[in-house]
Amino acid sequence: MVSLEARQGTPHLFAGLITFGLVAAVLFCAEMAALHLEHTTIRTSAPELFPLKNQGLAFQRAAARAPYVLPLYGSSELTAVLVPERAHIFFRTAPTGFQVSPVGAGGANSLTMLQKIGALGSDLHGKKVAISLSPGWFVKPGPGWMEGYRGNFSLMAASEMVFGTELDFELKRDVASRMLKCPSTLEDHPFLEFAVKQLASGSWLNRAVFWMLWPLGKVQTAILGLQDHLAAFRYIQHKIGPAPAHHAETLDWSKLIAGVSEARSADANKFTKTSTLNEEKALSRDVAFQNDMNAAAGWVDLELLLRTLARVHARPLLLSMPIAGGFYDEQGISRSVRKNYYAKLRSLSQRYHFPLVEFKAHDEDPAFLYLHKSHLTAKGWIYYDRALDDFFQGRAPRS
Repeated sequence: MVSLEARQGTPHLFAGLITFGLVAAVLFCAEMAALHLEHTTIRTSAPELFPLKNQGLAFQRAAARAPYVLPLYGSSELTAVLVPERAHIFFRTAPTGFQVSPVGAGGANSLTMLQKIGALGSDLHGKKVAISLSPGWFVKPGPGWMEGYRGNFSLMAASEMVFGTELDFELKRDVASRMLKCPSTLEDHPFLEFAVKQLASGSWLNRAVFWMLWPLGKVQTAILGLQDHLAAFRYIQHKIGPAPAHHAETLDWSKLIAGVSEARSADANKFTKTSTLNEEKALSRDVAFQNDMNAAAGWVDLELLLRTLARVHARPLLLSMPIAGGFYDEQGISRSVRKNYYAKLRSLSQRYHFPLVEFKAHDEDPAFLYLHKSHLTAKGWIYYDRALDDFFQGRAPRS
């Protein structure tokens, strides 16, 4: 016989279940409304570069799902030089049938990018995506990369990547090991930190612990995803204006390149000095450059990025800004040793069968980069734009 207490508790149980169901339904509807708004406003948000896009995943996912949008992941070159030739501005009105959606900020690197790409996972299956690489990541050893990685760390992307199902355990383990090299990004997120440590260990016991944590990780990721969608909803309501009018054009790339070269070359930094080092000192500079390049952690992160792109079945184009050859000439570092950077980069891209445009012919072009940093001039961006257009249209990208 059912006790009186049990009968009295039953209505409370049903009331709790109904309340839970109603809350879940409201949250689900809110998320669906946000998703719908993200996709219907993608023509406006795609060309824009703002912190929420870089830190969250909602706008990146909307761009990945739009067939006429080409995501472009990069670093400070996306923001440092405000010229209209920047790809997301140049293709804003989709003159050749597509827009460019930039993601990145100063200090971003391959480790930052792979977390976002791994988080997007299946949304990038068969999707064309462009990756802009900075030579500075690969020619300087030491912990300098940590500051940029810390400044661009995304809890949303890292959690989605760690607790997602798109990447295999071995790849996650290798990424986790690199994440732990910058522990300050995880100090305020103890649950994620503990999970990453289990991944990095790789032992069967730690692997078992990770899988026990996995359901809680999925719950945390779901909550972060809902917060991301709500933030995107508010951003669209207050920041996103009407979509730019699209219009088709026939672009004469030769004419565009010639025009911007004449108009902008005076803005570029020109190195007119030549090295006065004797042969022995010049050789030592070359050896030091080669050793630094070989020791740079950027190569490890790049290979992890390429493994991630392959794992999610994306279709990437790798773009590398050239080394600022004039600056290195002045420092006594020969062009012959700089060629090793381009050769190593090409060898790695060929291993994964990904197309690469490294612009090595512009190594000593003073009008291609500003100063000795990885910031493109108007001329540099036009070359980037042509390569992106070739890639999206199915042509072999030109350098």
